[in-house]
Amino acid sequence: MHPRLAEDLNSLPELLDAARKLAGEALAGLPERPAAVPPGDLVRAPLPLDGAGARGALEEFSQRWEAGFAGSAGPRYLGFVTGGAAPASLAGDWLTSAYDQNPASGMDSSAQDLERETVGWLAELFGLGAEFSGAFVTGATMSTVTGLAIAREWLGERAGISVSDDGAAALGPVTVLSGSPHSSVLKALSFLGMGRSALRKVPVLPGREAVDVAKLAEALESLDGPAVVVANAGTVNTVDFDDLRAIAALKRRYGFWLHVDAAFGGFAALAPEHAALTAGLDQADSVVVDLHKWLNVPYDSAVQFTRRRDLQLRVFSNNAAYLGEIGETPDFLHLTPENSRRLRALPAWFSLVAYGRDGHREIVERCVSLARDLGTRLDGSPHWRLLAPVRLNVVCFAPAQDVTQDRIDALVRAIAEEGTTFLTPTVYDGRPGLRAAFSNWRTTPADVDRVFAVLERVAAG
Repeated sequence: MHPRLAEDLNSLPELLDAARKLAGEALAGLPERPAAVPPGDLVRAPLPLDGAGARGALEEFSQRWEAGFAGSAGPRYLGFVTGGAAPASLAGDWLTSAYDQNPASGMDSSAQDLERETVGWLAELFGLGAEFSGAFVTGATMSTVTGLAIAREWLGERAGISVSDDGAAALGPVTVLSGSPHSSVLKALSFLGMGRSALRKVPVLPGREAVDVAKLAEALESLDGPAVVVANAGTVNTVDFDDLRAIAALKRRYGFWLHVDAAFGGFAALAPEHAALTAGLDQADSVVVDLHKWLNVPYDSAVQFTRRRDLQLRVFSNNAAYLGEIGETPDFLHLTPENSRRLRALPAWFSLVAYGRDGHREIVERCVSLARDLGTRLDGSPHWRLLAPVRLNVVCFAPAQDVTQDRIDALVRAIAEEGTTFLTPTVYDGRPGLRAAFSNWRTTPADVDRVFAVLERVAAG
């Protein structure tokens, strides 16, 4: 054994304490840590030869890298849709690394059973019935890839071919319909060989990002064969929801595959005031939910659901003697693009056990309330104007005057450099703007006070 490895093994408890101390200091300082740290010019160090040992690695990380990490787990990081690691989920994540389980197979541990339990709890949380099965994946993009891969196999089934055996070319051109698809849908279509050109945009309702269901019906009526419809349970700019019940009614008439992107909007199901937005989610054929957003578990973590596990197995099965028989309950390596994988379910399991449905409902309701508060303040300011109503947890807005892409880019840079908060740019209805997404369990009204004060100063300056 290499001397550094032997030394670290013999002092492992002390090393873990040192890492815990560093992590504890970082977490204690998180409320005041800059939300963003724009990177400067960094010189890459040479590859270590003999190595410095774990103590040396901790010291070098502290000196060279730690200060440049963003406060993205903190209460005022409002860019993208980024949750934080709630305490129980962080403990679960540390244990995930310590136990280092590979839940690809059920031959050697109970890790797969824990994942199945967690998936079942999540399905219940989002109102999905027993006909749905699911698995953990890295994020919403890979959940979309998985769901649309199953949809592709369904299209082949309808055409009397097996895409998993004969390839996407055997299927020929396909049609995917959506009103406001997330960019990951295009990425998935490219990845899966169906092509970005398979996506046909359907008109949305006036002043909305929700699809016009009547226009969707017209598009479906004009098709010669089956299609895939990608519906939204929460768009990225304004958290707008397609009418899932109306789309499900069209599904009974036209027989398409319904894929629902509920990456973070699906969490509206937890809050009684907003749960109606997700009505009809249980009529989907595949569903995307991203957990490192509003469930507040560490990156990376998402789940995919489908009612057609048989087709999922046909796409992702990996037959090899050393993997054993597939059996009636397939191992997860037969259900997702990955073979080896982390036990991503453990942080989510910890969080659900620790805080339950009610705890996560409180996070959702508080984030919505804070987003509405910021929206009201911006709407009353002479410096800003809302681009859309605050429907859930994202505020979409722009300067009241001089709205150009260059101005928006300059504001994003200025806000990031100031450090109190971090926002991302967007384009809504052809107009450049800014987004503030509330999904962190730590965020409080006091944070909204600070964010709004910074926005006022930046706009006036």
